[in-house]
Amino acid sequence: MIDLHSHILPGIDDGAKNMEQSLEMAKVAVNEGITTLFATPHHHNGRYINIRESIFERVAELNERLSHYNIPLLVLPGQEPRIYGELLDDYDNGKIVTVNDKGKYLLIELPSSQVPYFTEQLLFDIQLRGLTPIIVHPERNSRLIEEPNLLYQFVKKGALTQLTASSITGEFGKKIKKFSMQLLDANLAHVIASDAHNTGSRGFHMQKAFHHIHKQFGQDMGYMLRENAQLITEGRMVYKEPPATVTRRKILGVF
Repeated sequence: MIDLHSHILPGIDDGAKNMEQSLEMAKVAVNEGITTLFATPHHHNGRYINIRESIFERVAELNERLSHYNIPLLVLPGQEPRIYGELLDDYDNGKIVTVNDKGKYLLIELPSSQVPYFTEQLLFDIQLRGLTPIIVHPERNSRLIEEPNLLYQFVKKGALTQLTASSITGEFGKKIKKFSMQLLDANLAHVIASDAHNTGSRGFHMQKAFHHIHKQFGQDMGYMLRENAQLITEGRMVYKEPPATVTRRKILGVF
């Protein structure tokens, strides 16, 4: 299994605090059935700055330690930039990391309670560069919960989304779990990842999430989501169905 989103690199954001914790996270990931894990540290979110050069150095160091301790996990480079106006300028200046450095997919984080006014334009500009933006954990954005049509418009115009496994399993509460299921049902979700920060309160939960998906939507949905993680890693086109709208009433009601 491939996990596109984690905070396993030690001491650079609110994920693993040190190498010991990174190695413990790696062991848990392996037990979850994860063979490839992307290190996607926060960038430009108001607290952390993690540019391309430093990410690659730390990924190489972590892989060396994993090899030394015979932990069968491959860590690949990524980044979780918070959306900001100069993002493409920084991409041109070599500070931004695309998924697996393929120059195809780019993770994008929105603030937890808002969607900046320039979001639609920036997502469009990113695509003009030949990149596909992947909006991470949209199910945890309070404005998108209130106005799901915003996300529908982003996806309709070419963006992808990544749901968090812990959202699907209910770790973030019933409201976010319901919204996650609605996004899956409406073809507004394209890949599942852990966004793991540690081995406790913000763990992986990937197996459990796929169990929920298989139970609610069938094996084919789970297979497609896993396959999309592989395709994104390789910089290839993902599987996706035409998106549908999600109504506010359905989010408030019982799924």
